[in-house]
Amino acid sequence: MTSFTVFERLSRTFRDHQSHLKLVLLCTAVSGGGVLAYGVVAASEPAVTEKKKVVVLGTGWAGTSFLKNLNNPKYEVQVVSPRNYFAFTPLLPSVTCGTIEARSIVEPVRNILRKKKVNIQFNEAECVKIDEENRKLYCRSNVNNSLHGKEEFVVDYDYLIISVGATVNTFNTPGVVENCHFLKEVEDAQKIRRKVLDCFERANLPGVSEEEKKRILHFAIVGGGPTGVEFAASLHDFVNEDLVRLYPGIKDLVKITLLEAGDHILSMFDKRITAFAEDKFQRDGIDLKTGSMVVKVSEKEISTKELKNGGKITTIPYGMAVWSTGIGTRPFIKDFMTQIGQASRRALATDEWLRVEGCNNVYALGDCATINQRKVMEDIVAIFKKADKDSSGTLTVKEFQEVMNDILERYPQVELFLKNKQMRNIADLLKEAKGDVKKESIELNIEELKTALSNVDSQMKFLPATAQVASQQGTYLAKCFNHMEECEKDPEGPLRFRGEGRHRFKPFRYKHLGQFAPLGGEQTAAQLPGDWVSIGHSSQWLWYSVYASKQVSWRTRALVVTDWARRFIFGRDSSQI
Repeated sequence: MTSFTVFERLSRTFRDHQSHLKLVLLCTAVSGGGVLAYGVVAASEPAVTEKKKVVVLGTGWAGTSFLKNLNNPKYEVQVVSPRNYFAFTPLLPSVTCGTIEARSIVEPVRNILRKKKVNIQFNEAECVKIDEENRKLYCRSNVNNSLHGKEEFVVDYDYLIISVGATVNTFNTPGVVENCHFLKEVEDAQKIRRKVLDCFERANLPGVSEEEKKRILHFAIVGGGPTGVEFAASLHDFVNEDLVRLYPGIKDLVKITLLEAGDHILSMFDKRITAFAEDKFQRDGIDLKTGSMVVKVSEKEISTKELKNGGKITTIPYGMAVWSTGIGTRPFIKDFMTQIGQASRRALATDEWLRVEGCNNVYALGDCATINQRKVMEDIVAIFKKADKDSSGTLTVKEFQEVMNDILERYPQVELFLKNKQMRNIADLLKEAKGDVKKESIELNIEELKTALSNVDSQMKFLPATAQVASQQGTYLAKCFNHMEECEKDPEGPLRFRGEGRHRFKPFRYKHLGQFAPLGGEQTAAQLPGDWVSIGHSSQWLWYSVYASKQVSWRTRALVVTDWARRFIFGRDSSQI
């Protein structure tokens, strides 16, 4: 019994410390008996690689996409965000009118993180300062868990991922912050929903004059972009399909006005979509005022400057105003930009690898950043020297084509330039520069190459501040972090035209997958890759399928589809809960 106990202890020791100890068991038969001997040999200690600490600020599209796709266990990740959930923001206009419940489009961050093999910790807090020199973040708890107010703490990092999105840009218009609703967060959509129903309830009270009822039931929306247009369409459907049955005495007093400073709404879409949307809004009775710039918002009136009529100032009474135009920079990001010499910019400038310019280990993605695409003409001399391998002072088509793939990868504007000029390859561009010379005999000196590529940089475009861009950036950066060590040894990026070797990674390339503009009445405009435009009921069903499939979890996918089905059967929820 005693020997069994000793053996059991040895076994347990081996199991608990098998990475540190090696047991040698020797069984020898002596005079018909058994002798058990053991020796303990210290195993060589494996090299302990310290995990790099990655801090992610924000749980929006960019941050969540990065976390979902990061699968390298060699990182220790800490997430800092003032909200402990991810929100599917494209469906916020549907939340404002009760088509979809707020809970249906949010997924707790910890539900996403617990499925990861990477060590990820989450803190519900907001960053208030970035100390890039010392690699420290100063954060403030979002939970009032002390008697002395909100608790602050410091976070160290090796890599910092800034994906905090943007705030609303009011363009310093007086009264906007105090009197307008915004539509950036789930809480904003819930406030708008309660305000809409509150306006109907107030207008339905006895003793309210008809003039006052008209003011209360006048809904003004500032901004003719996708968010403003979709909210106007959703509100129109909510009023005409649901609320008119509940408030029959005041249905004829409701008015919806969409104010846009530009000449057209949905200016980023195809002109066919813009024209259809404007015609549909006019048919639906939505008052569309283009060329109207809001200059002041008071408690009950909006003042606009008519850009088409010599700057005439017009005052419009309203009951509820929603501001959905422009994006701004968060205060601590402005402070950080001042630290790194980017104070004059509207957003953090990054290179094509999403690394903040002037910082080695800080990355920024989503609405808080913009990619500063390098110009071809800035590197034209370096490109020429790299391609001119025989140092002849001229480039042949063959020499240029050997580096062409790297040029196209490093400078996407070259590909756009060739596409717009309907050229198949660089040889066509060089031939145009040399006239009727045969392609195989073309040779260009540096000045001729500059002339041939002089208009290439005019094709550069800034990426739109959309969920689609942010999501793709998060996925891209996660892949870079997953293969960081491999790419250090075997770089996969294009040639370094100003240096030796290759870049570690391929630059980020945005792939446009199309965009939607719901216009109400079960009609949606879709602009898909290849300049394909679809408008009508069929596009609405395509919108349903895409937005359902893009949900972050099966739970939210099921809830969203259930909400749509409930709305078809029972109508929208008109309670103020």
